[in-house]
Amino acid sequence: MKRVTGIGGIFFKARDPDALRAWYRDHLGIEVQAWGGCNFQWQTPERPEPNGSTVWSVFDAAAEPDYFAPSRAAFMVNYRVADLDALLAALRAEGCDVDPKTDSSEFGKFGWVMDPEGNRVELWEPPAL
Repeated sequence: MKRVTGIGGIFFKARDPDALRAWYRDHLGIEVQAWGGCNFQWQTPERPEPNGSTVWSVFDAAAEPDYFAPSRAAFMVNYRVADLDALLAALRAEGCDVDPKTDSSEFGKFGWVMDPEGNRVELWEPPAL
């Protein structure tokens, strides 16, 4: 079974998210959208039309303190996966700390696992094209 197929997003908390977003916009040219992040489109040599994306987003540490919980880290990486249900089952069988909650929406399917250092890892199966 193929597990991780790429990075779907990078999320981190900030004490002053507006100022941090402005710094990334002004100094690194990241086009921050009204929702607080950026969606980088990309393609592969096999598929030259944009067929994937990586999300970058700054979270307000005060407004959304629990989204990364139980991790105390100020960041979370979202990994793209091919089959979320199969991967979560495999991780459970391997003794990993898998969150029993999953989410499904028009954006795809999401699940979470804690790594051995206590970092929350988000797993994302994109919706079918």
